[in-house]
Amino acid sequence: MYAVVEIAGQQFKVSEKNKVYVPLLAQEPNSELTFDSVLMAGDENETKIGTPFLDSPKVYAKVLEHVQDEKVFVFKKKRRTGHEKFNGHRQQLTRIEITKIG
Repeated sequence: MYAVVEIAGQQFKVSEKNKVYVPLLAQEPNSELTFDSVLMAGDENETKIGTPFLDSPKVYAKVLEHVQDEKVFVFKKKRRTGHEKFNGHRQQLTRIEITKIG
């Protein structure tokens, strides 16, 4: 079974025992989460699409850890003026494991 769920404003296609990196969540590691905003759910036989969300299925997850993504470098330059600007950024992520859909 799979589901498309909205987590922190982004949509993720998840299935059971799946580990996903999502934007930083406020929960502590080893805590349980429930996501109610399921957009679509299905299996081999049937697919249900919400308008915009489905009522019955929920996605249950467990927070594994908080990590940082790889560093992204931003370099800006204006020609002939000597203007250069160099920045770096690391996005904060939370790794979750989907325990149950239903």
